[in-house]
Amino acid sequence: MMKRKKEEKSKFKFRSTQRFQRPDPRFNSMVVTKFINLLMWDGKKSTARKIFYDAMDTLAKKVPDVDPLDAFHSAVNNVVPQLEVRSRRVGGATYQVPMEVTRKRGQSLAIRQIMNTVRGRGGKPMSDRLADEFAAAYRKEGASVTWKENTHKMAEANKLFANYAW
Repeated sequence: MMKRKKEEKSKFKFRSTQRFQRPDPRFNSMVVTKFINLLMWDGKKSTARKIFYDAMDTLAKKVPDVDPLDAFHSAVNNVVPQLEVRSRRVGGATYQVPMEVTRKRGQSLAIRQIMNTVRGRGGKPMSDRLADEFAAAYRKEGASVTWKENTHKMAEANKLFANYAW
């Protein structure tokens, strides 16, 4: 009897954050919520929101002819890779096998890459660095878009091993 109660308790220990997320208050967008959650450190969501919203205000000045939310979505979509390489061990050899990226994983990879690029830079406040990267990705240039192109080049170079994708 005791064991069964333990199992029932642990069933609700971890919850999917995807299901319980709500769109952000200003733009009413789930992608913005995901980005803010990745931007957040030590549970300080209000700080992460302020940084993101300041970056969006700066982005509106950098790209004046486009709505900042549309520019943000375009920037993220310009960084989403279509293909990636994954390691597959076959008989003692490890091959880099190109695989197609799902929409959800591609979006997560793009957001993560933008964040890694921005965090790797220095010299400016975070909101300014974020706005610069959004503007560069919107124009299909910058470090994040270069990462996407390099990922595609690696997949193209290893397309010989595509038959190992199962």
